[in-house]
Amino acid sequence: MSGSSGRGHGPSEKGGKAVGRRVRLPRGAERPYTVFINGTEQVEGTDYEVGNGVVIFREPIVKEDLSELGPFRKVVLGLGLVGNYQKNEVVDVQYRIAGATHLASDLEVLPD
Repeated sequence: MSGSSGRGHGPSEKGGKAVGRRVRLPRGAERPYTVFINGTEQVEGTDYEVGNGVVIFREPIVKEDLSELGPFRKVVLGLGLVGNYQKNEVVDVQYRIAGATHLASDLEVLPD
């Protein structure tokens, strides 16, 4: 699927926390790049730019904010005591190295 993601979200839409706008490309990654957020292809120049080995998104990436559950968050979620319906965006990048296509999944979002 190609086209702008239409991700438009504020900090509280569907919960979650804006964690940053950048992810580092894997070492040696070569064009062409195909960038996805939650499986939806993003458009270079519209949704993101690439520079100095980093993908820079127009809008921040949102991850689950588990801090509100306190120190027992893993236990609470693991036992299913509360639902977790916050937004949790995952960034994947398809790229090439020496002519072979690779996919890096769930790349770490760098803080702004």
